[in-house]
Amino acid sequence: MSAQTVLSGSIFDAQTGDPLIGASVLVKGTTTGTVTEPDGSWTLTVSGLPTILQFSYIGFAPTEVEVTSQDQDLRVRLGDDAITTDVVEVRGRRISEKQQQAALTVETLDAIAIKETAAANFYDGLGSLKDVDLTAASLGFKIVNTRGFNSTNPVRSLQIIDGVDNQSPGLNFSLGNFLGASELDVNRVNLVVGASSAFYGPNAFNGVISIETKDPFLQQGLSVQVKGAERSLFEAGIRWAQALRNDSGREWMAYKVNLFGFRANDWVADNYDPVFGTELGRNNPGGYDAVNRYGDEFNRSFSFPTVNGLGTIRRPGYNEEDLVDYDSENLKASVAVHFRLNPERTLESTELLIGSNYSTGTTVYQGDNRFSLKDIRFFQHKVELRNRDNFFLRAYITHEDAGNSYDPYFTALRLQDLHKTDGRWQSDYRNIWIRDIQPQVNALENFPDCTGCSIPERRQAERDFYASDEVQALLPELHDQARALVAMASSFGTQDRFEPGTARFQAAFDSITTTRLGQGGTQFFDKSALYHVHGEKQFRSVWQPAENSALDLTVGGNFRQYTPNSQGTILLDTMGRNINTSEFGLYGGGTMNLRQVKLSASLRADKNQNFDLLFSPAASVVYSPRPNTTLRASFSSAIRNPTLNDQYLFYNVGRAILLGNIDGVKNLVTVPSFVDVISMSIPDVSQLEYFDVDPIRPEKVRTFELGARSTVGERLYVDATYYYSRYTDFIGFNLGLDVNIFQGSLSDQQAYRVSANATDVVTTQGFSIGSNFYFADYFSVNGNYSWNVLNTQTDDPIIPAFNTPEHKFNIGVSGRDIPFRLFGNPLNGLGANINYKWVDSYLFEGSPQFTGPIESYGMLDAQVNFTVPRIKTTFKLGASNLLDNQVFQVYGGPRIGRLAYVSATYNLVRQ
Repeated sequence: MSAQTVLSGSIFDAQTGDPLIGASVLVKGTTTGTVTEPDGSWTLTVSGLPTILQFSYIGFAPTEVEVTSQDQDLRVRLGDDAITTDVVEVRGRRISEKQQQAALTVETLDAIAIKETAAANFYDGLGSLKDVDLTAASLGFKIVNTRGFNSTNPVRSLQIIDGVDNQSPGLNFSLGNFLGASELDVNRVNLVVGASSAFYGPNAFNGVISIETKDPFLQQGLSVQVKGAERSLFEAGIRWAQALRNDSGREWMAYKVNLFGFRANDWVADNYDPVFGTELGRNNPGGYDAVNRYGDEFNRSFSFPTVNGLGTIRRPGYNEEDLVDYDSENLKASVAVHFRLNPERTLESTELLIGSNYSTGTTVYQGDNRFSLKDIRFFQHKVELRNRDNFFLRAYITHEDAGNSYDPYFTALRLQDLHKTDGRWQSDYRNIWIRDIQPQVNALENFPDCTGCSIPERRQAERDFYASDEVQALLPELHDQARALVAMASSFGTQDRFEPGTARFQAAFDSITTTRLGQGGTQFFDKSALYHVHGEKQFRSVWQPAENSALDLTVGGNFRQYTPNSQGTILLDTMGRNINTSEFGLYGGGTMNLRQVKLSASLRADKNQNFDLLFSPAASVVYSPRPNTTLRASFSSAIRNPTLNDQYLFYNVGRAILLGNIDGVKNLVTVPSFVDVISMSIPDVSQLEYFDVDPIRPEKVRTFELGARSTVGERLYVDATYYYSRYTDFIGFNLGLDVNIFQGSLSDQQAYRVSANATDVVTTQGFSIGSNFYFADYFSVNGNYSWNVLNTQTDDPIIPAFNTPEHKFNIGVSGRDIPFRLFGNPLNGLGANINYKWVDSYLFEGSPQFTGPIESYGMLDAQVNFTVPRIKTTFKLGASNLLDNQVFQVYGGPRIGRLAYVSATYNLVRQ
């Protein structure tokens, strides 16, 4: 049996001498490989010597080296006479040994995978990774989640770009890639699965999306991308990066500029099925509550069981497509300047980084309601001092401006109130029915003649006649007549209904959506900001008990300040109230590298000014019994501080007030007891049940995880993980009413939805497995399967919905550098990818309006790409959801259909 041998070396640009980051090192004829670190270095364990290593990098000619000795000089220089822009894949995985031995589950989408993804863009491509749930609330707003408790408010996932939190300061979560990186500037995306606070701080609760952009020192040149697609989608991006040299010929400054633009006709939310769980259906002639129609919701006063033929009625409401701007747009611009303070040390030099990002656009966001984010803007500025793998000190600020954003649901209610109040409308409908509609029924030939009947007999005969098939068939038309009549002004203070498509409607709509919430309109005001400072220091080999053993330590800390500014339209920042919130954290940890075992432990302490000091411990052991095989066991933990909305929200949505809960709420009446009392013939207020809600506090999770990664034979790579999580103090909502009683009778009431913590403990578990099988030199079969389940069945209404399919899988076939001739001429760099994704059915629980089943669905994505070296351009033709299977990914959201696209990407690499 061959002994294991550890080889190490570096890869450089033969012309400039610069190190190559992400270059591939592969043992020829096997699936064993790794990629270089930012300084060009690599380490690889092989089964024995001699062996042949293959070295390759984008834009450079690959080379092979026979290694006969562990002491052999493996500093490799790659030339620029490549004929394609592809690289040799590190089969089985394109991750370094460092990542292979990570304590956490990490899924990676690197530059090669971004090029090969069949999805319309790199962010959508995350949906094909193991453990990932990617849902679309709109074309411009995608949600990435792992391991359960999915939500269109992704507050349990953290998204960072080059270490900078990408969240909206007011919402406290990221809007997908809306304020993010241009695809041309993305080097790789690491998706850390599961609880990660000990490593990434508060709110890394269910996972971390870590986007790494390209370094202008290491990836220079011009890149341009143009893409067109269905739904009138057009996007374009440009990236320029250049390094400047000093008098000694050393690169001392580098800069990069990115500009990205996108526009498309968004998916339309036009689900007019009855809201799940409601009693009325499409066959109710008086109307029903439809999913994407707003203003037609339940109202107790709209039921008339004693009025023949009238029954239960609903206001007509307004369709979302009449209220929402579906012209989705996004413009992103960024600039970054990097200074090497000691250019002679190249990558080992301390660097000063200064950067700014700007993003603006229009999209649809789904939370408790569907919201139109219109002309929203983000500004982000960063300064950082760093030395790679040594230390960094980073400070950044994020500002946002809600622009012309508004609430379409509340807009529908305001339009109806301008027409008629609910009380006036139902009274008019009843009177019109009795005055104008019932006489038409009474005039029918078979209407009962009850001459000589008693009053009870006559009433029963009329009820029987109205229940007959003849009259039931007429009711839809009769209700249409009643709706047309009630749509007209009836008295002082009422107006004709505002019909979509008319100038009257547009004028009223514009007035409402440009007037702030709380002042009679539905426009948001939000100019919140966050300020963040973070420092970290690494200590290498602080203790070496043996030749191949070393202890590495890391310590760090951060401080954050939120400065909310909604001027009372969303939060309780009114009357000069200061709700600025600060928090800080300190952490430390160590890794002990033994011969085949790596032991890690860390501890983080976090303190938010409004909550107690909390600790997040983590520990792991990673065992590598042979090359390319790792076994690991880990314990991790996370906390999630309540968002600003959980603490300070005050948002009147008409039917209820959504209330934050920083101080606790007392003496609310339970909804069931209130319904029971008002249903009594003589309400007995003594039967009302009262309750208190404790102040909101952070939620917590502890996770145990087992995992294994291995190469089986020379062509099969397998990665499997099992986890078990325990959640406490889940943050959700309690419903209650503030009731006023006057002289023993109900006089007034106000409904509240209050942020609250669950009392029950919840456990979940899951398993996932992914594999790649390589065949015929150019092809691979890729697949993954995930199983997630909620163990605890609870009636606690505060427990958030699991919102996760129990089963899902991806399976696909891809090829790279496929030999192909077109009209007798070779087609260089031909690649293709086809992927099928299947998602199990599950119940999606959001707000009452947006709670319902998601049916199981399958989606087929495919793409083909080829490179024309002469013009340095890669062309890509593909489609997501190729078979146009119209599916709901979020209840209340739009049907997602096919998006066929074509793109061209030009790359001029400076060397």
